Amino acid sequence: MRTYDLTPLYRTAIGFDRLAKMLNDGQRSENEISYPPYNIELVDENAYKIVMAIAGFQLNELEIETEHQTLRVTGRKAKKEQETTFLHRGIANRDFEHKFQLADHVKVTGANLENGLLSIALVREIPEALKPRKIEINSQAAASVSSLLEQKAA
Repeated sequence: MRTYDLTPLYRTAIGFDRLAKMLNDGQRSENEISYPPYNIELVDENAYKIVMAIAGFQLNELEIETEHQTLRVTGRKAKKEQETTFLHRGIANRDFEHKFQLADHVKVTGANLENGLLSIALVREIPEALKPRKIEINSQAAASVSSLLEQKAA
């Protein structure tokens, strides 16, 4: 995998720093280990669900936070006083932090922990002002626009 240095983009593209940061983070995350495993599901046209396999974590050891269109899921295992001697350790039981970049107008609506699976519900809520709307065309409106243009020209 080839990586690219995007620092010149930061110096010349004003206002696109979020895009450059997203590209930079995308390059970095491909090389990182993906623990815990997760799925991203499309539930509906504007609804999504992230499901993370976090076996062994309790509710008090998990934290979900959103800030500036970034969803961060963190798991910190509580320290046990009694150490266990393992003959084989196949269950990963380590701390984690996973970040997801959210698109514009995507909000987290809830989370649920059941059977070792953490489900996070997301919804895209596009404001009415940004939704497409139909404009009715009639001949009187066209005539009034042309008369306004004629008045400005005179």
